[in-house]
Amino acid sequence: MILLNAQGELKSVEGYSPKIGIMVYMLEDLKDRITQQVKDLDQSQVDFLYDADANSIGSLIMHLVSTESYYQTATLKGREWTEDELTRFGVAGELNEEVKSILKGEPIRYYLDLWDEVREKTLNGLKTKDDTWFSSNIEEGLNYHYIWYHVMEHSANHMGQIATIKNRLPK
Repeated sequence: MILLNAQGELKSVEGYSPKIGIMVYMLEDLKDRITQQVKDLDQSQVDFLYDADANSIGSLIMHLVSTESYYQTATLKGREWTEDELTRFGVAGELNEEVKSILKGEPIRYYLDLWDEVREKTLNGLKTKDDTWFSSNIEEGLNYHYIWYHVMEHSANHMGQIATIKNRLPK
């Protein structure tokens, strides 16, 4: 894990090109903040559903893992998931009733370990890229920077959902 010491100051992480290093800083900051929110949850809290339409914290973390793995594979490896990757990471690409029934009974550490595994590959892959690649288009009107911005803001969005679920946990 990259140590994030500065408060209120975005800095490019050493070992990355400048713009990618700033994105890495933001990705790591969000992951660290989400991890701090959930790392001590017990099983009933990981699987808690506050109503029939809600997602559990475990399924939301797995959704973040799935999303990052998908974009990592597409942008850094230039391919689709293998069958094994689809089985391991694709389960929560979309959150629905089936996913809710599958994603329960695993401790929070299970989801956080998968996220650590995926993040390590993301960080290693981003080290091999530069800011020219980062600003280049995947297709007209869509560049790699925007894709990774989406991964980052997606985490921030679900961080808010996780906080809401934690506020509704039975006392």
